[in-house]
Amino acid sequence: QVQLVESGGGLVQAGGSLRLSCAASGSRFSINAMGWYRQAPGKQRELVAFIRSGGSTNYADSVKGRFTISGDNAKNTVYLQMNSLKPEDTDAYYCRLYGTNGDYWGQGTQVTVYS
Repeated sequence: QVQLVESGGGLVQAGGSLRLSCAASGSRFSINAMGWYRQAPGKQRELVAFIRSGGSTNYADSVKGRFTISGDNAKNTVYLQMNSLKPEDTDAYYCRLYGTNGDYWGQGTQVTVYS
């Protein structure tokens, strides 16, 4: 079983920055990739950023140039640095781990951007 613990969400003014963290723990798991998703009430969860174990990344068009995903393999942790935040970035953000023995989700962390 794998547990994902997210942190770093909060309330920030438009133009500001936040850094989300997601730490994976458990036994007998290997990470193929990790990703950050976000979801607004009543809407589908959407991919924000994705990083493979080799370091390659993908981003949603809406966050390119503003968000950066990175990982620390030694700590089994993935980060999402969010700069130049906009009110439309307000959502619950979820971490996802793509493992060799299955996929796992974190519990989510709320990001609220006010103008």
